[in-house]
This record gives sequence, C-alpha cells and structure tokens, in this order.
Amino acid sequence: MKATRFISSRIFSLSKGNLSSIVMKIAIISIALGISIMLISLAVVVGFKNQIKDKVVGFVSPIQIQVLNQNESIEETPFLYDTLIKSKLSLPFIESIYPTANKAGIIKTDEEIHGMVLKGVDKDYDWTYIKSNLISGDIPQYSDEVRSNDVVVSKIIADKMLLNQGDDVRLWFVGEDMKTRGRKFTIKGIYETGLTECDERFIYCDLNQIRRLNGWEDNHVGHLEIKLVEDFDVNEANNFIYYSIPTNLVSYTADELYPQIFDWLELQDMNVVIIIVLMLVVAGITIISMLLIIVLERTSTIGILKSMGANNAFIRKIFLQRSRKILLIGMLFGNLLGIGLCLIQKYTEIIKLSPESYYLSSVPIELNFSYILLLNLGTFLLWALMMLIPTMVINNIDPSKSIRFE
Repeated sequence: MKATRFISSRIFSLSKGNLSSIVMKIAIISIALGISIMLISLAVVVGFKNQIKDKVVGFVSPIQIQVLNQNESIEETPFLYDTLIKSKLSLPFIESIYPTANKAGIIKTDEEIHGMVLKGVDKDYDWTYIKSNLISGDIPQYSDEVRSNDVVVSKIIADKMLLNQGDDVRLWFVGEDMKTRGRKFTIKGIYETGLTECDERFIYCDLNQIRRLNGWEDNHVGHLEIKLVEDFDVNEANNFIYYSIPTNLVSYTADELYPQIFDWLELQDMNVVIIIVLMLVVAGITIISMLLIIVLERTSTIGILKSMGANNAFIRKIFLQRSRKILLIGMLFGNLLGIGLCLIQKYTEIIKLSPESYYLSSVPIELNFSYILLLNLGTFLLWALMMLIPTMVINNIDPSKSIRFE
C-alpha cells in the first residue's frame, strides 16, 4: 500500500464521531443532492423540448412551403403543385411531401359557436401523429375521385360544441364574394394531442373540400408539408429548399411558424443553466469547507509529516486522494437517486401538469446517456479543481508551531 493511501485512510474516516467525519457525511449528502437535482433538471428540460417539438412538428411538419406574399390572414394563396415543383424538390433528404391547405371558418350548433381552421389533406397524408393521439373513432379514408365529408376534430372542440364521434356538424365559411357558405360534415374521429394552441383550432378534412370551397383547380394547394429523413438538420434542409423552389414560393421551419412556443422552450434552457450553476456552487462550497475543516483539524499531523521530511506536494496528495474518493461516493449516490427518480416519473407519470399551461399532462423525462456522462465528467473535474483551494493552507503550516500545540 502506498504511503499516501495509508495515511489518508487514517485521516479520513466516516465511522469516527469527530467533526471531520460529520463534515464528510454532510459533503457526501450535498454532492449526491447536487448531482441528482442537476440530472433531473436536465432530463426534464430535454424531455420538455423534444416532446413539445414533436407535437408542433406533428401538426405543421418540419418545413412548409407556401406562396410568398404579405397576406397575414389564415386564408392561403394557392399555387400549382406541378411537375416543375416536384422536380425541384427531388432532394435526397426529403422523405415525403404532402399537399395541404387551410381555410378559416366557424363551427356552429344550436347552442354553441366556435372559430376553427379547416385543414385539408389528401389520400397520401401521413396520419401517424394524429392516429397516435386518437381517442375515439377512426381516421377517414380519402380519395382523388370522391369528395369525402368525414372530418377529424379535437377533443377540445368536441367538448365545447357538445359533439361526439359519428355526429353531423355544419361548418360555415365566407367566400371571396363575402357570401356565407355552409357545409355539412360527419365526425369520423376525435383526437387530443395536448397542444392546446393547435387543438383549439384544427379540424382535418378532405383537401378536395377546400378546393371546392375556394374554387381551386385539382392541382392547387395552399401549402406543402415537407417530411425529412431521420436526423437531418432542419435548418440546413430549409436553406437547400429555399434556394431550390421558384421565387414566388417561400419555405418556413416549424419554429418560424410557431416562434412563441419555441421561444418559451429556449427560456427553459436558462432555467437549467441557473440550477446547474447553483448546485455546482453550493456543493462546491461544501466540498471546500469539508476539506478545509479536515486540514485544520489535522494541523498537528501535517506538522509531524513535514518534520519527517514530507513536502507540500506529498501532503496535498494525501488529502486530495481521499477527498476525490468521497466525491465519487457522493456522485454515485447522486446518480442512483437522480436516475431512479427519473425512471419512476417516466414509467408512472406520478407528477401531473396542466396541459393548458405546459402542453403536456405530466412531467416529461428523457434520459440521454451522453448528457449524463458529460454532466458527471464536467462536474467531477470542476469539483476536483475546487479541492485545490483549501489544500493551499498546507503550504503555510509551520511544523514547529503546529507540533507545539498538539
């Protein structure tokens, strides 16, 4: 056994009832709590960002293409989805393209009235996201030959209008001639995503219904929704698309279409940074205090070691060697506690949220091994460096004075 390891094992003891052992136990608890809080904060924020981003992208797709104009209303300017545009969008990172269109209107029953946006999709539309959030009914089957009257409404709209799956409902629209037009639809399915901003507005219908309401041709669309291959950077793809399409069209990413949601998500990053900095400082101060108390309590021992020929570097190694072990013990317990609590929340969803405020019904958790590893490595290095501060006291200890007052 090395001399430094032997001496440090005699100095650092958790079983003794002296002041240093109590301080070491407090330090372990502080380190464990600091690591667990940082892990939980990181897992929650990453979960928030990814789940809400998935919800928004599920509604509007990663990238949309529409006509470039100054029209701020929901009513869209149509364009031809022809061979020219299809050829320009034959890019390797584009997985699929969905022609769609939006039209603002009003849903009205005998008792209630509610503003909404009718979103028209065609027979090839990817219903995966809506199907995963369908709470009753089925997804409608659309075709190019027959115009379907089946629609999918959100639970929020269905509850406000006192509607159920299978009910007939009349939707009202204002045409370019300022005349009111009503259309009768049948509720085929009801969905609930938790993204209130979209659930309160969108009703899915056959794209041919909007073409008929607006007097468009069969190949007219309001916008194109672009789905990318997995893990391809959205902003990079948007730059390619923007310079590939005709000059009368423009492409937008999901965060440009819903900036208020993504800005709110960015604020969560600042909260995590503040929490991590606070935990690093609080636990770091505890570590410094622990080591400083042990050094001061063992002043006479340090004096004896110096009188026997030990230099400052040798003595510092004695204190740092055992302190790093205490640090690792605290970090181990902190990881077990933090990851354990995250797994409990992930699989039980015991902590609930208000969907109206947070867009989610429970606290989301996403554990990423790379994030956990980087957090632990960075924290260990920082706290290990902070341990050097109290050991500087060793340089100022005079053997003749410290031994005299033993």
